Amino acid sequence: MKKVIVFLALVFFVWGFVWVNNKWVVTTEYTVASEELPAAFDGKKIVQISDLHNASFGKDQSSLIEKVEIEKPDVIFITGDLIDSDRYNLDVSLTLVEALVEMSEVYFVVGNHEISVNKLDEITAALEERGVNVLMNETAPWEVEGETIQIAGINDPLMDVDLSEEDFTRQAIDEAELTNAFTLLLAHRPEMFSTYVKEEIDVVFSGHAHGGQLRIPGLGGLIAPGQGWFPTMTEGVFRENDTQLVLSRGLGNSGFPVRLFNLPEIVAITLEKA
Repeated sequence: MKKVIVFLALVFFVWGFVWVNNKWVVTTEYTVASEELPAAFDGKKIVQISDLHNASFGKDQSSLIEKVEIEKPDVIFITGDLIDSDRYNLDVSLTLVEALVEMSEVYFVVGNHEISVNKLDEITAALEERGVNVLMNETAPWEVEGETIQIAGINDPLMDVDLSEEDFTRQAIDEAELTNAFTLLLAHRPEMFSTYVKEEIDVVFSGHAHGGQLRIPGLGGLIAPGQGWFPTMTEGVFRENDTQLVLSRGLGNSGFPVRLFNLPEIVAITLEKA
């Protein structure tokens, strides 16, 4: 009987550990400072949501929605893979979106899963019907107190497999017709960082890496799409020259079904005039 109790206790502990690692949403806060940021945007807050992959967090996404509400965002960025191509369920994602558009302006770019599920028109139409700004190699102005910066979004390279990822990314940025204004770029893939640097983008917001999926304490992520084993970019803020990249660990899973030592996250970014 004692062995049974110990076994059940162990099973419960493992189940609880896995549940927490995959359902306990945390908020990670960063400050992104730049001398080029117009003064009117100093202190503005962005909440980034990435890689939901149809995951649910509470009834009708209540725990996730509450986390976003607490931050009182000025804008919300969704950086791709809102759905999962292997278990497509747009309604799960739209429940979240319908709450987000009540809080602030929401901007969305497609990830590789929106493309691979072959329902891109259905997804983007549903988002636009709910008031989401879908940016597909496009740019939108963000105006505050007479000053303007630009929010841009580019498509995922899976859109055209005949081009290299670098060539596709360069072409997508060119099609977005960026001006000389300070730029916030939504781009799903962080592994294209060197291209964003060459294109002199001010701040990039990415996901896709899933935090390395299984994180080894003290070492980092184990594997990430587009980067392979022991990836170098899984979370945080990266800087090279005058380009900064904010990388979210994301929320859901794809392929491998669990996270370990890698809590789902939303990212709250405060802009700062340096």
